[in-house]
Amino acid sequence: MKMEKKTVGRLDIRLWSGGTGAPLLYLHGFEHHPGDAAFLNRLAENHLVCAPEHPGFGTSTPLEEYYDIIDVALHYRRLIESWHQGAVDVIGHSLGGMFAAELAVISPHSVRRLVLVDAYGLWLHEHPLPDPFALAPRDLERAKWSDPGKAPMPEPSAFEAPGDADALAIFRAQNLGTATKFMWPIPDRGLNRRLPYIEAPTLIIHGAADGLIPAVYAEAFAHLIPKARVAVIRNAGHLPMLEAEDEFVLTVNDFLA
Repeated sequence: MKMEKKTVGRLDIRLWSGGTGAPLLYLHGFEHHPGDAAFLNRLAENHLVCAPEHPGFGTSTPLEEYYDIIDVALHYRRLIESWHQGAVDVIGHSLGGMFAAELAVISPHSVRRLVLVDAYGLWLHEHPLPDPFALAPRDLERAKWSDPGKAPMPEPSAFEAPGDADALAIFRAQNLGTATKFMWPIPDRGLNRRLPYIEAPTLIIHGAADGLIPAVYAEAFAHLIPKARVAVIRNAGHLPMLEAEDEFVLTVNDFLA
């Protein structure tokens, strides 16, 4: 995947792109962009993949104080329109799943097919979510992975200064600070009321052992999105694209074909 910087409206963002075929937009999770990750390169074997960094993450333009989730969805609509490709397939993981769902709601003509992977955006009172920003690092690792002992280390990331602990701490704090705008104190911005408006065929992928978002949330998304279906990946937690890469890529490719 090739990294470049692109101006979208008033925002300057980094994005990774590569491959050939039908256009595919990938929206990353709440911790960081995965950079030149293996699963993105494998998706690029069959698709023209574009994986932007969210505004406010990494070196992309910080969000203004008044920006909300609709502003982010409109930002991605503008990015898609800049490709002049028509409707595109969209994959959203974690926080990126929340953004992808909002995009599909407000801009149905932009989204051909939608894949939500261990997505935030709902809150079930009978199944409250842990606060990922309050978890100790060891507890967060246990919640993220099906088998923390076999988790990819280091985790793929767009961080650019390996070995610089201070820069890494700043990078992480900036990303999490942006994520809290949409996920704290709870990741409920009224998405449950809007999900029934989604028109795109939707696949909900969920790691069976996700300790941050229980699998019952996948069923809740499917219940609210017309004609959505669920694919649960065993032996995977919050990042099935890393813990079960083969099954994840195969499941996505089959759905988008």
